[in-house]
Amino acid sequence: MSKNPIFCAVDTVDVGAARNLVGKVSGLVGGVKLGLEFFTANGCDGVRRVMDGADLPLFIDLKFHDIPNTAAGAVRGISCLAPAFFTIHAGGGAAMMKAAVDAAEGKSKVLAVTILTSLSESDMAPMGIAGSVADQVKRLADLARASGVDGLVCSPHEVAMLRKHLGSDMALMVPGIRPKGSAADDQARTLTPAEALKVGADYLVIGRPITAAADPAVAARAILDSLTESV
Repeated sequence: MSKNPIFCAVDTVDVGAARNLVGKVSGLVGGVKLGLEFFTANGCDGVRRVMDGADLPLFIDLKFHDIPNTAAGAVRGISCLAPAFFTIHAGGGAAMMKAAVDAAEGKSKVLAVTILTSLSESDMAPMGIAGSVADQVKRLADLARASGVDGLVCSPHEVAMLRKHLGSDMALMVPGIRPKGSAADDQARTLTPAEALKVGADYLVIGRPITAAADPAVAARAILDSLTESV
């Protein structure tokens, strides 16, 4: 592999614990993901404190979804953190996605969320969505690409379909990743890290299999080694 594709999802709101975790896995992961729960508890200052001194890319996963002007303002609001990636909801529509891309000014990669990995086929009809999860993912992927978005957040089980449909134009950031023997937790659609890369994922979001391990560094190393052995 030419790069480490693992983004460790930090799943605590405690700044000290998050800093400690990042220190333990530094050098074993390719980046750090901080999400909505952490951000609402600690804001930009908390993110800075966690990332201070960490030579790792930041993926800030806030899933902006609002009218175009508000979404653009939110993007400008996090620009001081210099994230490598941030997320918006593709369901916000073309105008909102274009506004977010423009506000990013090419300094951060914009990732559009298609269908949350906690959702399954049985959730589609009650939400008023016609067709399967894959149908909706493809529709939203087309809309995101036309809106200038850099990549997608998608389930492992949509990666092969999206690669065939979109080619290599868009980066694929993939949550719902569980090493062999790990619990699925609240992810309805999962693959192992090696399986996800094999079908075309670019980046793997891995949280609890690392963060809940007795030794996060050992867990991260084992996952990284499993990827190296699979190439």
